[in-house]
Amino acid sequence: MKIIVHIDEADQWQEALAEAFPDAQVLTSSAPAEERQNADYLAVWKAPAHLLEEQTRLKGIINLGAGVDHLLRTPGLPRQVPIVKLRDAGMGELMADYVLYGVLHFYRSMDCYAAQQQRATWQPQDVVAKSQWPVGVLGLGAIGRYVANVLHQAGFPVLGWSRSPKQITGVRCYHGDDGLGELLGQVQTVVTILPDTAATQHILDARRLAKLPEGASVINPGRGSLIDEQALLEALGSDSQPGHIRGALLDVFEEEPLPDNHPLWQHPRVLITPHMAAPTPLSDAIDQVIAYIKAFEAGDSVTTIDPEAGY
Repeated sequence: MKIIVHIDEADQWQEALAEAFPDAQVLTSSAPAEERQNADYLAVWKAPAHLLEEQTRLKGIINLGAGVDHLLRTPGLPRQVPIVKLRDAGMGELMADYVLYGVLHFYRSMDCYAAQQQRATWQPQDVVAKSQWPVGVLGLGAIGRYVANVLHQAGFPVLGWSRSPKQITGVRCYHGDDGLGELLGQVQTVVTILPDTAATQHILDARRLAKLPEGASVINPGRGSLIDEQALLEALGSDSQPGHIRGALLDVFEEEPLPDNHPLWQHPRVLITPHMAAPTPLSDAIDQVIAYIKAFEAGDSVTTIDPEAGY
């Protein structure tokens, strides 16, 4: 069995997989081309096209992250080969921490206090009951469910949205276009944890942002393509003419790194982080990759990606 790894810190992955499969040949993508050929499995994150194109006998491709959009767009991807992805793998807890921080940031008026500090203004803000601060979670996959559950346990009413109907304890679930509009009209904070697909491109555009109540906030730790950045800037307004969106916490962007001259950097009501909301914990991810390979080798059923759906 031959396994090829392509990711930052590939040496650590190579060592762990070689220990788990002592009879296998485990290489990184930096190995010579003739050695990389005829692999059984690729364990990759943002694999180069040539690595995919040179393979002829793959049994499976393991995407070393939750988002498969880059892989599905890569030329040379063999469509007949089953693709699996990391599902949570420790990312859920990290994502939930990030989102809960963001919700509390707006709920407890930390954005207002930061602005007041610049003016040396001492003015406590009112605190409403958590029951009056509904949070919408767009995307109810493994990570979205985890986030929704943490928010529910923290005492916030949680509304969740997905393309198809779902039932989650403690979460009021919506689906479809009508359901999305209904959810947006009720929430104080909306969180986007959707995959990057044709159906989710700019899912928060000007029309849908306008459905949010006056003073609502936006948190995006999902994919940069989910929000129309220009529409968000217009909805935020400016210091002299505030818009109806109160503020945004953004971790992902349509172009990364975010260009130095992008107006989001300087907007007083936007908090930017550099795509760090949920890095993949190495140990949890490796355990999942090992389990996938064992399942493939044993002929066991695994949950694969639907390339047409994009997740």
